[in-house]
Amino acid sequence: MTLLSRKADYALLILSYLHDKPVGGNARSIAETFNLSRPFVANILKELCQKGFVTSHRGVKGGYSLARPANGVSLAELLENVEDGFRLTACNPSHHAGGDACNLTDVCTIHGPMAEVHRRLVGVLRGVTLAELFDPATPKPTAFPALPMLAAGGCCGAARGVEATPA
Repeated sequence: MTLLSRKADYALLILSYLHDKPVGGNARSIAETFNLSRPFVANILKELCQKGFVTSHRGVKGGYSLARPANGVSLAELLENVEDGFRLTACNPSHHAGGDACNLTDVCTIHGPMAEVHRRLVGVLRGVTLAELFDPATPKPTAFPALPMLAAGGCCGAARGVEATPA
């Protein structure tokens, strides 16, 4: 099971490519670099442009470039936009929620706990910038201090009596 769709995965690759090339790039060069379908790359670029992640430049030297620095975009923001709302389960809230909500919500015994896991996961994703993904050698704050908080809240090892240790 993967949490990222192919579209989200490719969007990250495309943004990484553009991050590494400040002058920008075009769909053909990006598709060739990653051995992807050019039409699929073009569609993702179009969506990234519409949602404000990249800007397009027309003309002979046209193409795409990042609209904002990678350190100003969180992984959560990208996923929420590319995935039309990131949700761990069908019953978790999303600002793009559609009619696919779970029909067991009224009787579900894990609805509340799963909503809390979703909230914490989104919090971690909000703490990770695209720059952290694209520049792994760059010193950065880490979202991992949140992990002991997860254990302290009754998740994972805390249920088994394992004490969370600070990083």
